[in-house]
Amino acid sequence: MPTTMEEVLDFIGQLPDAIKVAKVQEASARRLHTIDKEAFAGIVAGRRARINDSLRPALLRGLTGTVQERNRTGSRAGFLLDEESTRILRRDPRNTKYRIPADTKRFRLPGSGVPVACLDEIEDD
Repeated sequence: MPTTMEEVLDFIGQLPDAIKVAKVQEASARRLHTIDKEAFAGIVAGRRARINDSLRPALLRGLTGTVQERNRTGSRAGFLLDEESTRILRRDPRNTKYRIPADTKRFRLPGSGVPVACLDEIEDD
């Protein structure tokens, strides 16, 4: 019979010291890392994606492009906007941050990349 969440929480509540609680916390962090890794496994370099509604600044939401390399921890990825999204961002009156020259067809978002949790994979047609 599987252990219930109530039993797990009760067990943690009875741990005798901070060291034992810290071990549970470390195990939880490792498990969360594995879950995140599995959830975003499809967000790899070369795949098409859309920036979802959880990203700030809001002016980037809904833009599409190609995922570039992921950072060392895999939590962020470079993002190269497609031509249409580059045009949209260039003309967006809210855009005071990204300077996109008129002759630039595809714009790579600068900085440390977009959090992979803010990217939704687009299925190829």
